[in-house]
Amino acid sequence: MIWLVLTFIVLLAFGMPVAFSVGISSLVYFIVEHVPTQIVVQRMVSSTQSFSLLAVPFFVLAGNLMNETGITKRLIKFSTLLTGHMLGGLAQVSVVLSLLMGGISGSATADAAMECRILGPDMTKKGFSKGFTAAILAMGGLITATFPPSVGLILYGVTGEVSIGRLFMAGVVPSLLMTIFLMVAVHITSKKRNYAKEFEKAPKFKDVAFGVVDNIWAILFPIILIIGIRFGLFTPSEAGAFAVVYALIVGLFIYKELTFKKLYHVLKQTGVDLAVIMFIIICSNAFGYALVTGQVPQTLANLISGVSSNKYIILAVVMLFVFIVGMFMEATANVLILTPIFLPIMMKLGFDPVHFGILFMILVTMGGMTPPIGVTMYTACGILDCPVEVYTKESIPFIIAIVALLIILAIFPQLVLFIPNLIFG
Repeated sequence: MIWLVLTFIVLLAFGMPVAFSVGISSLVYFIVEHVPTQIVVQRMVSSTQSFSLLAVPFFVLAGNLMNETGITKRLIKFSTLLTGHMLGGLAQVSVVLSLLMGGISGSATADAAMECRILGPDMTKKGFSKGFTAAILAMGGLITATFPPSVGLILYGVTGEVSIGRLFMAGVVPSLLMTIFLMVAVHITSKKRNYAKEFEKAPKFKDVAFGVVDNIWAILFPIILIIGIRFGLFTPSEAGAFAVVYALIVGLFIYKELTFKKLYHVLKQTGVDLAVIMFIIICSNAFGYALVTGQVPQTLANLISGVSSNKYIILAVVMLFVFIVGMFMEATANVLILTPIFLPIMMKLGFDPVHFGILFMILVTMGGMTPPIGVTMYTACGILDCPVEVYTKESIPFIIAIVALLIILAIFPQLVLFIPNLIFG
């Protein structure tokens, strides 16, 4: 087992991409332990043979399609209408936009990149510091990654054999609360720094109503998904196929902004996105097999169980561990590797797998927004030309807001489970 860990750490230290680090370190372990390569290959291939995994390519394609249909620019306009009158105008707009984009992209990094390119320049022109701008645009991606449909929740559900439908429903209330918590953090910071509003007056009801009508196709999408899954019209995987058809109809026949040139770009980008995701999945499966072979889950379970008899203290220890690991590894790999290790421990302690999944995914995703190796963080800082140390300092209020929310969600699990229990029983 020492060869697995040592090789993995060395490869990461040399800056090798996480997927290659995971795959190569697994290969080294199997060679040292004289495990037949046929078994390794079988494990890697078998990890892709899951009907539930079909949801991933469908939702990634649907998200990329919707970004090219004109929905995004309409949502920006609507978000500005709703929150432009608040302190920190454009920063508040970005938070609400992340919530609305949650029903479209499902990816924190994709959301952060889009908002940094569109809202970032305007925010710096309006007097927002680069660090603050990068921090709120990156942290807002947490909302996008929690609101259904979330690619991360699909991977957690597949890996941990947890109902994806229940996970989707469980993400609704936490993402709404996250929006409120981040907006409060923006308000407090904006009040101290006197960041400008976009408008002086709150919108009139008539304007909001027109905004809802203009964005009805984006607003209806997550609602149709929820209703469809609840009444058994389609499974989460089939819902992904529906999402693609829905996005094509909106882009080609309603907004009429999806050209063949844009469609080619969408398919090309989706191919790249899926290649990365699937490569991480197959390498992580081999890594997970190595961990199980070396009895790492059992060893960690015994160590963690010996810390305390209080299940909330053990939960806090696990969450801290997940957050620290998330600072060094890509979120997809973390979900695939850590879920089989920690989910059985949490279930044995009496935690609902859906409840734990939401807490787990929020922390795993937030790891991508913190140094030293945060993909979302580097995406935002790279686009806005912001130093990482400045970003880190400015992100502290938002991290505090998310941690406070996590504590509340941990203590009051019904905030997470209320809607899944209401819909699925």
